[in-house]
Parts: sequence; structure tokens; C-alpha cells
Amino acid sequence: MNGRIHMVGMVFYGHHGDIAEERTLGQRFIVDVVLTVDMTEAANTDQLSSTLDYVAVYALCQQVVEKEPVKLLETLASRLAGKILSGHPRVQRVDILVKKPSVPLRGALDYVAVEISQARENSIPRARE
Repeated sequence: MNGRIHMVGMVFYGHHGDIAEERTLGQRFIVDVVLTVDMTEAANTDQLSSTLDYVAVYALCQQVVEKEPVKLLETLASRLAGKILSGHPRVQRVDILVKKPSVPLRGALDYVAVEISQARENSIPRARE
């Protein structure tokens, strides 16, 4: 039985962006992660050891966003997905949404975001679910 664990609205302070000021001053990034896992064992045993440790996933996301600067949101989202999949064998697929609310442009908008999906085998577009 597959299920999804949603981790929504994680806020981290990172130094990402192509503009020098973004990398120097830093800014907030908001990360949403959806983790597809087999929940059969967890549902049958009711044991924490039978499921994904989302506290560890949070710490991994925090490490990547706060300590590994990149220029592009695409790169940041891809790093998050790759590290989650490589570090957590229970995760079959990960969907990542990285939001950048403080975009350096003249005009108003809530945020710019990049969304990616990655499975253990290869990338699967969300529209094919």
C-alpha cells in the first residue's frame, strides 16, 4: 500500500540566486516535499521504525538549502530530490516545490517556484498519475 507523506511550508534561509546580492545577503526559501512510500509495514505494525523518519528528511532539507548555495532553483530542487532518494531508501518518489518569495524584480508577486518530481528509476511527470 503506497501512500504520501506531505511536508509543507518548511522555511529556510539560504544564499541562492544568480545575482551577487542574493548570494551575499541571502533570503527565505519555502520548501514543500511530498514523499511516496510503501506504508504497508507501518500500517500493520504501528511502529515508528517501520516508516520514514521525516525529522531526518527535514534536517536534510535544511542542510541543503542553508549550506549549499546554487544559482538556480532548478538546481536546488534537483539536489533536494537526489539527496532525499539516496539517503532514504523507503522513499520511492519525491515531489519537490521550492518557492522564492523575494524575487528581485520590479513588480508584485507572491513567489516564483520550481516543482520537480523524481522517482528511483527516473523522473516521472506529475500529470501521468
